[in-house]
Amino acid sequence: MTENVPARVDRAALERILHRAAELQASEHDVGDGMTPDEVVKLGDEVGIPGRYLRQAMLEEQSRLPGRESKGIIDHTVGPDEVAAARVVRGDPESAERALLEWMSKNELMVLQRQQPGRLSWERMTGVQAAMRRGMSTLEGAKARFMLSRANVVRATITPLEAGFCHVTISAELKGTRAGYLGGMATVGGSGAVAGGILVALNAFWIVAALPVVAGAGLAYIVSRQFRPVVERTQLGLERALDYVEGNAIKPSHQIPDRAPGLIELITTEMRKAISSGTFTNPQRKPRDR
Repeated sequence: MTENVPARVDRAALERILHRAAELQASEHDVGDGMTPDEVVKLGDEVGIPGRYLRQAMLEEQSRLPGRESKGIIDHTVGPDEVAAARVVRGDPESAERALLEWMSKNELMVLQRQQPGRLSWERMTGVQAAMRRGMSTLEGAKARFMLSRANVVRATITPLEAGFCHVTISAELKGTRAGYLGGMATVGGSGAVAGGILVALNAFWIVAALPVVAGAGLAYIVSRQFRPVVERTQLGLERALDYVEGNAIKPSHQIPDRAPGLIELITTEMRKAISSGTFTNPQRKPRDR
């Protein structure tokens, strides 16, 4: 039986194996209509799962967000204009907030918009600063950064739970990006309809007149399908941020070292100093001696 077992098991296979093993283990116990939290912890001890992980998983299940319902045909055909991710992490809210701020400033093209106790929001970075960060990321060879660059606004809510745990929710708004795709669909679809109307006015055969309409509808469909990868990448970006918070919020705030300023921050700071000191201002010309 062990001859066909691969030498290494990838992440997806490992999750399936553990899930199935947990099902087999649980099937040996009579759970009835349910189990109390203490019974869940006891069952976890029997299968070798530490109690702290079970308590975290139970808190996450209790605070699970309900599935987002589609608002209409646009959500079904094109995609949602907002995505969200949530997770229960071990640590205090201050450490979770600090870790989230560090991740967004280092790995995303987002600028802090508003900061309140337990509530954060960022907006998309634009202009020279965004171009410089993209350029430096290309030079550094970073391929998996700036996954939230298509979001207009990113919001985070951090809610304390029982001692040592907090619930972190992050959402990304994609209304502006989706509106651009909808505008492209309307343009190509409308162009096909106008071309078909012109051919009808010219008494063309109905088959000939229908060709641009069909082509426009097909192109509009192709444009609509291009928004789905944007949604999936944004969702992955939110999950990556939560992964970082989950790994760094365990440390108390006073144990997390301050992040050293990056090259972009150093260049920006020096430019501001030069501008404020008048280095870039043109001195008044002195009259030339005759």
